[in-house]
Amino acid sequence: MSFTVIIPARLASTRLPGKALLDLCGKSMIQRVYEQASQSDAKQVIVATDDISIEREVIRFGGNVSMTSIDHVSGTDRVQEVCSQCGLDPDEVVVNVQGDEPIIPPSVINQVARNLVSPNVESVSRVATLYEPIDNLQDIIDPNVVKVVVDVDGMALYFSRAPIPWDRDRMPEGFSNGAYKRHVGIYAYKVGMLNEYVTWQADEIELVEKLEQLRILRQGHRIHIDKAVQSIPPGIDTPQDLERTRAYLESRAPQ
Repeated sequence: MSFTVIIPARLASTRLPGKALLDLCGKSMIQRVYEQASQSDAKQVIVATDDISIEREVIRFGGNVSMTSIDHVSGTDRVQEVCSQCGLDPDEVVVNVQGDEPIIPPSVINQVARNLVSPNVESVSRVATLYEPIDNLQDIIDPNVVKVVVDVDGMALYFSRAPIPWDRDRMPEGFSNGAYKRHVGIYAYKVGMLNEYVTWQADEIELVEKLEQLRILRQGHRIHIDKAVQSIPPGIDTPQDLERTRAYLESRAPQ
């Protein structure tokens, strides 16, 4: 199948300023994300940014980059602008890979793109994403770990930074193993859905949770979600995440 990967990246991160350009064992974070995405089956990979420093870095390592507006509320809005710049057809598939996922496996990029065009999903949804099981209380209560509740048809019911579902009989000290899912911030969209998305206002729930995917659910559309075929290390949001990722890359470097 044919799909495009677009990586939204900005420099003005509040929790870890300038993280797209931070060094990860000799390469910038955005270069590592780009290289992982380029190992997928995507026909093209494009970085979408509003910052000239990121543009220069992508050009330096030989990647494709598109400059976008500084006024976007979310990465999804930024991805749509690139689709418009490229003149992508409404039925084309675009995968949004987050710019802070430097060790995302190419296999899950392929997975989410394939899921979107599978007959049982394509007939009911124009958005697909992934999750991983959560097996520890620390991640359940961590607001940086987004949780999701899924229906019997594999569609997302709600996403939250709060511990959902709430284990009435065990929380806050314990939880039911198997009930909790970490949302992995990778999305496959039909371009037509993105074109509609940018016409909707970000409402109070999206702005409170700081979760752009809630805009889709609030408009009555469905989001397919599947268990990732390969473990996906968490993205980089904090200095602790940065050091953890550096340690991981150093452990895998040739001796």
